[in-house]
Amino acid sequence: MDTLFLRPILLAISCSALLSLPADAQMQAQIQLQTQGAETPSSQSHAELKKVAANFLQQTASNQPGEVKISVNEVDSRLNLAACQDMAAFLPPGSKPWGKISVGIRCNAPKTWQIYLQAQVQVTSDYYVAAKSLQIGQVLSLDDLSKVRGEVSSLPAGVIMAPEQAIGKSLSMSLASGSLLRMDILKSPSVVQQGQTVRIVSQGPGFQVATEGQSLSNSADGQTAKARTNSGQTVSGIARAGGIIEINY
Repeated sequence: MDTLFLRPILLAISCSALLSLPADAQMQAQIQLQTQGAETPSSQSHAELKKVAANFLQQTASNQPGEVKISVNEVDSRLNLAACQDMAAFLPPGSKPWGKISVGIRCNAPKTWQIYLQAQVQVTSDYYVAAKSLQIGQVLSLDDLSKVRGEVSSLPAGVIMAPEQAIGKSLSMSLASGSLLRMDILKSPSVVQQGQTVRIVSQGPGFQVATEGQSLSNSADGQTAKARTNSGQTVSGIARAGGIIEINY
């Protein structure tokens, strides 16, 4: 069979197997493959692609505590993209900046194309676990926390990485000794208790009015709280320390 006839078919098959891209990215990518896989003077350097991805991930991880180690997988040797003068890296929506991730690289000029590279971002840092068995509703103190060091990039989101994130908060579930402490199982202490007499402060531009009422809920600082005024009206506001409910207009 004529080689010239087969070449477009083989090219299409190679393109479909080359990159594992999201469906929307596949439509945007403009990829050229050469049968020998050699870069030409007008093609984009694979080393530069890896450098752009690594620099972006390093910058993204710069606010993470601890040690960061980044590795970007090799670019497929058959990939031949037009040389780019305006290139930017990004993370797909909803992606976390550590662990095994895909990092996108988009070219805006002179030709447009978009690809995804696979990378690994490892973050090693201190985090906290239960120092002993802890009961539901227990208010945590420093003695209840035990510091360990390890790779946090493989842990669930919201792991406690500083004592002040947990001290003074109560548990929403019981924990065995050594269990991971996470933000989603901690509750801030209530600053307003149900049945408590509270000060209801209504304020807006140029005015402030205060009255007393009775709290209808337990609420932590910054949470929405409901109260009943002495006249019988039910109002909602923001709970503040000292038994105050703020209503802002």
